[in-house]
Amino acid sequence: MFNYDTVTEAINGLRQRGFTLDFNLQVNSLQCFNPDINLSPEEFEIKEIYRFEGDTSPEDEEVVYAIESKQGHKGVFVNGYGPSADVAGAEMMKKLVDHHNK
Repeated sequence: MFNYDTVTEAINGLRQRGFTLDFNLQVNSLQCFNPDINLSPEEFEIKEIYRFEGDTSPEDEEVVYAIESKQGHKGVFVNGYGPSADVAGAEMMKKLVDHHNK
């Protein structure tokens, strides 16, 4: 696994290694708008996870996920955690973690 000091560094490093798509959270899926891809939890795997804590504010806590679909689409999903975590994001991440650990 690689070591990154910032969220930006992690995203740039993953892009250099082929994780070029940007995934966004939907209620029960991850979506990429260009190209139009919608992935349910069983359609992708989390390849790498990087957690970052803010220096001065807990609201700066984020997680960078390297995602790969069963069809070979590779991209990045960034989500807050802790006090800044989106409720839908937390629910989706639980589904992703449960699926990944099977």
